[in-house]
Amino acid sequence: MEKAPINWTNMLLFSLTPALALLLVPAYGYFYGYDLYEWVVFVLLMGFCGMSITAGYHRLWSHKAYKAHPLIRTLFALGGACALQNDILTWASGHRRHHQFVDNNDRDPYSASRGFWFSHIGWILRNYKSGAEDYSNVKDLMKDPIVVWQKKHYLILLLIMNIGLPAFLGFIHGDIIAGILLGGLLRLVLSQHVTYLINSIAHMWGRQPYSENSSARDNPILAFFTYGEGYHNYHHSFQWDYRNGICWWHFDPTKWMISLLSFAGLTRDLKRCNPAQIEKARLALQYRKATEKCEHFDMPESWRLRLETEYEQLLQTLQLWTEHRQAWYEARGKQLQESLNSLDLLQLKHGYKEVHYRLKAQKQRWHHLLRDLAQPQLT
Repeated sequence: MEKAPINWTNMLLFSLTPALALLLVPAYGYFYGYDLYEWVVFVLLMGFCGMSITAGYHRLWSHKAYKAHPLIRTLFALGGACALQNDILTWASGHRRHHQFVDNNDRDPYSASRGFWFSHIGWILRNYKSGAEDYSNVKDLMKDPIVVWQKKHYLILLLIMNIGLPAFLGFIHGDIIAGILLGGLLRLVLSQHVTYLINSIAHMWGRQPYSENSSARDNPILAFFTYGEGYHNYHHSFQWDYRNGICWWHFDPTKWMISLLSFAGLTRDLKRCNPAQIEKARLALQYRKATEKCEHFDMPESWRLRLETEYEQLLQTLQLWTEHRQAWYEARGKQLQESLNSLDLLQLKHGYKEVHYRLKAQKQRWHHLLRDLAQPQLT
């Protein structure tokens, strides 16, 4: 690893704030205590900072997965200053390079290939060449007046949001110090490290159901602590999707908030990856791993032919399902305009359901085949 010069500003910030939090927060709590109001303020500010990073810095500005009203963008800009993770322009530029050069030690600013410590926080403490500022990949964001405004006034904004706001919230309740310690200091340390867990743990522990082209992994437990960002293998595979957790049961409060705001007209153009494209990525990886297993254990040729046949048939049915699904959704839209009779709509619905059931049956057969392949007696 290169011997990069120490970034003393960051070194002091990320050394002193955790040390002060460990010392002052419990000491003040022991002698004076914290009440429910102060803990509620802590939780709300944690959520405000966290969602400003996940929904704002990450999904809105870095990946442009949706569009947001200026009011929402302004709130995210303030929350990002409160999180103290740099300005939008710098954060998004580094994150876009991370996706473009993921796991490349020379170009990925927080490459997980350099170990847990580096990807979690080490990359911030020294001026590595891989983290050098280069705004050539965020020229689109330079046209956003809120992004430009935040960068210009970032220093004063971070002071207001990290000291002024917690102090004010403490003042109206009669305890400024408690407000600063919980809503300011402790919240700052925890909110920063929660974000950095995505750079480290989400690239080291978890499943890779969509792609093995990078170290990114899906980790549902991590998603619970990071406002839904733990589904990282999916995110790296389909980064333009405003969702990270694509199933309804996936814990992704950032997705839920963006979706709810769309009903109020505060977000729009929410991008979603085509379900068939997601399924194709999952099937392609399963097929590749199964064929590699056949080769590794010298399985009979009949197994390889069976795998290939099932895979090709499944892809064909998936394509047919996509076409029927699109026709069905278009027909429902036309029905609202009263330009399609009910008989045609019924036929389209019947065809779509028929292909849907066929796809479901083939997927079950495919998973049975993969399970049979995994049986010890076959290997």
